[in-house]
Formats: sequence, structure tokens, C-alpha cells
Amino acid sequence: MQASDPFVLRHLQVEVDGVGIHLVEGGPADKPALLFLHGWPECWVAFEQVMAGLAGEARVVAIDLPGVGDSVDPPNAYDKRTLAGYVRGVIAQLGLHHVTLVGHDVGGMIVYAFLQTWPGELARAVIMNTVIPGIDPWDDVERNPHIWHFAFHAVPQLPETLVEGHQADYFDFFYDALSASRNGVGAYARRAYAEAYARPEALRAGFEWYRAFPQDVRDNRDASGRRVDTPLLYLRGDKEQGIALPRYIGGLRAAGISALQAGTIPGSGHFAPDEQPQAVASALRSFMELR
Repeated sequence: MQASDPFVLRHLQVEVDGVGIHLVEGGPADKPALLFLHGWPECWVAFEQVMAGLAGEARVVAIDLPGVGDSVDPPNAYDKRTLAGYVRGVIAQLGLHHVTLVGHDVGGMIVYAFLQTWPGELARAVIMNTVIPGIDPWDDVERNPHIWHFAFHAVPQLPETLVEGHQADYFDFFYDALSASRNGVGAYARRAYAEAYARPEALRAGFEWYRAFPQDVRDNRDASGRRVDTPLLYLRGDKEQGIALPRYIGGLRAAGISALQAGTIPGSGHFAPDEQPQAVASALRSFMELR
């Protein structure tokens, strides 16, 4: 489903440290900014409907992470701290102010890296539907046999060999298995996501996020306990399987997040921005106290 009129999206390319990054923006330039970071296997389209719901109240921006979709240049590295640096560059290039950084899945890991690396630069942050490498309950999630793809994607070259040319079918498995209902991620989004990873380099970029997890664990554990006062909202789908929400809250608080709120998105599994965009927009609106 595409964003409805009169919402108008502007597509731009910016360059950060020699890497071209594709972004989409809408809404009034003088409003507080919402910057959205997608996860795997997604692109900026994951937040298109959420952006449409908030465009009259905020400046909404979503990027294709470096190497994926129309951000064709590979990043210098795939650890989440490095990727957060590119996000910081986008904020500077666009002159965004009063920024709320929102990340889903791998995008949420990048949000956490940003908070720990540049504390105090964001007005607010939102992490959705993910576990943070090295932060409880990371160890339990990583060894859960139902999360087999963490280990598979980290194997050098093999995932590319088996998935290339079959992106749509492979991705469909995850959309169907992890959503609250099989049609939780619609046909329009599925086509956009398969296209975003159609290039071999883009497919590799997605798997490299998983291969960087050991570095992410080291970075996050080195920073654990460092106090971060930026207000953080952690969201999960109420139909999302696995470890209960209080473990995630406890892990983030123990890691130094002092101003933490948490909640669930009704009727949603893992892909909350696709499954329940209006509920996600409502949660963000409340968190940001938009008028």
C-alpha cells in the first residue's frame, strides 16, 4: 500500500563520508524531525505508511541503509556503530532538529549504537522489535533454535549463494512466520523489499549486518553501564513470540538507559510498521507529544 494523497514524498541523495545515501522525506521542514531506519529484509518503504500518518505533524525522513535499495554505495563497515555514523551525517546534511530516531529490527540496533556513541544529540529515540547485541536477553535470543537465521546469515558467502535469485521466496518465509497474520506484510511492500535486495551487493549488505554482530556485542558491552538520559521508547508487537517484554526492559535499564518507556503494538508480530502502521504512528505521536 502506497502512502495516500495529499502526502507527498521527496526523494533525495546525500553523501556522507563518500557514501551516497538515498532518503525520502515529507512534512513541514520547520517541525521536529522523525528519522526512520529500517531493518532486514526491508528498505525505507517499511515506514511509508507511518510517515503518511505523521507527515502533517513532523518532518518525516526515512533512508535506505548504506548498500541497500537506492543507497548503492557500500559502507566502510557493517557494525552498527559505523552505520550510526552515517545516520549522524544524514542528520547534519539535512539540518534536522529536535530529532527522534526510530529504528526497526537492525535499525533499532543502529539507534542503540547512536545513543551510546553520541549521547545527548537526539531529542528522543525509539527501538522496535529487536534485541540489542550484547544486552540482555541477547544470549538467550542468539542460542534460540527458532532464531536459526542469525547463525546462517553470518556464514561467509553461503547465504548469498543459496538466496540469490530467490530473494522474494526467502523473504516471504520470514514475513509469514514472524507476522501476526500471513498478510501482515502486504504485496506492495514485499515487492519493494525484494527489489531493494535484488543486486548481489545489496543482498550481501543485509547478511553483513549479521556478520558484524560479534563486533556489535563488544562495542555494546564496552559501553554498558554508561548512563544515557535521552528518552527511549522500546516497542514490540503483542503477538511477537519469544522472551517477554520485561526482560528487554531490564536489559536496557541495566545497560544505562535511564529514561525508558516500553509498550506493545496491538495485533502485531515482528513487522510492526507494516502490520499496524496506524498504531505505530499513534505510539510515536504520544511519545513525542505531537500536536
